[in-house]
Amino acid sequence: MSYPHLYALGSLDHALTDTRYDALIVLACDFNHTELLALHETINTVGQVDQRIGQQLASLHCPTVPGQRLILAPVGSLDRDYDDVRSFADAAKQAVQLAKEMGAKAPLVWVEPVVTPFYRQAAAVSYLAMCQALWQPLEGREVVGEEKLEPLHCIGLCGVSPDQAAELMAIEAGRRLARDLAGTEPERMSALNFAAYCQEAFAGSAVQVEVVTDVATLQRDYPLMMAVARSSLAVKRHHPAVIRLTYNPEGAVAQTLLLAGKGLVYDTGGADLKVGGSMAGMSRDKGGGAAVAGFMKAIAGLQPEGVKVVAEIGAVRNSIGSDAFVPDEVLTSHAGVRVRIGNTDAEGRLVLADLLSHLREQALNEVTPQIYSIATLTGHAARSVGPYTALVENGPSRALQLAAKLQQFGDLWGDPCEISRSRREDFQFIQAKSAAEDVLSCNNAASSVTVRGHQFPMAFLVEASGLAAHGQHQAKPIPYLHLDIAGSGVDGGDWIHGKPSAAPMLALLAATLAD
Repeated sequence: MSYPHLYALGSLDHALTDTRYDALIVLACDFNHTELLALHETINTVGQVDQRIGQQLASLHCPTVPGQRLILAPVGSLDRDYDDVRSFADAAKQAVQLAKEMGAKAPLVWVEPVVTPFYRQAAAVSYLAMCQALWQPLEGREVVGEEKLEPLHCIGLCGVSPDQAAELMAIEAGRRLARDLAGTEPERMSALNFAAYCQEAFAGSAVQVEVVTDVATLQRDYPLMMAVARSSLAVKRHHPAVIRLTYNPEGAVAQTLLLAGKGLVYDTGGADLKVGGSMAGMSRDKGGGAAVAGFMKAIAGLQPEGVKVVAEIGAVRNSIGSDAFVPDEVLTSHAGVRVRIGNTDAEGRLVLADLLSHLREQALNEVTPQIYSIATLTGHAARSVGPYTALVENGPSRALQLAAKLQQFGDLWGDPCEISRSRREDFQFIQAKSAAEDVLSCNNAASSVTVRGHQFPMAFLVEASGLAAHGQHQAKPIPYLHLDIAGSGVDGGDWIHGKPSAAPMLALLAATLAD
């Protein structure tokens, strides 16, 4: 997997003479900044005849910059209550696309330093946003060629150190893996191919990979997931897999993260078939599992001290067929909880419940464990919070303010989150209606038209996974935070054509590395 190599550069004056570069991109509020002194005459002269300067993206011929290409990308106001670092990300995406269209392959980038601490990651966010904009789908790259589709081979960034540049490239390696896994069509990235792609991505790294594909083993250890997979077993290439990724740091462990990722490589809805055109885009229903894999790829590159990370991804296809599971079935989870199925299109929570149960068991023997689940789980999350990741946590997590911390760092890195509370109504909603079951998976309506449609699934996950026995006031509390990325998982909310965003990788990484 290739992506633009990042070179750390010092002052702009020195960088302007570097012959490696063939364009200069300026991201700024004020193009009269003192560090741009060498460009003032050109900018002011053009500004007299071109009112776009300082107001919208513009390109200029400038003999004194690399490649004689100068791209001015205004970021707009930064002092309103609702402004955030995404202003730099938006401008960076537009600017690098223009540079690519102009024929540049190695742009130099200068990001205006902003004194406000809220914007201290502006340069880093700008580089990552450029990589997001330049990414092209894996199946396209494999047919046409990476060099042709992604011709930019490097970016020079002023104002970052070599160590920071190395860290950003490790993060981008993870984000690229997440986008490849999430954004690739359902045959190229079937469950088995998803697992194989992970094995390739982590080969020789600090992350150990274990893949479970034996059907009998999966049926014994992941019974809810295998109910979802049941109809797919008729087609060998559609068989499911559980991917287990483990990072053990050198030295003592001070913190253990355990992550569960929903990897629905295709979701037809099952017996509750998606109709009316709503099935298109469901190859991206693996975005949670993809983000977990991407997070682990970044961890493999960064190799943080004192943090152990364990992840399980359930890669499975929810197919329709004569052996599909149906509503009214009562299934027993890995944790021994009897689940009555309300809607087969609410399959992701079944997969997560078994993964979480395994992680729960492991957490009991780990140092200061925290459990996270990441999933494109509900349309309600997208309807409720738009392009933001929805966070719902249990009592031990709230006591540690894990959601608040994730939100704080998400704002700094342009990966924003919204916090929802888990309430008693959510647990009442999934209460058993008869002695035949212990819990209901859901109602029989779409989450987007269900009151508290993205909050109550977290209550189900707590009950079905056995985490209900590890609340704040119980003998062995375990912090648990659920992240619903149905609104944040793709750019612009376009699940058919939008580029996967790799959310919530940046927020989770920043919060983890800050400890």
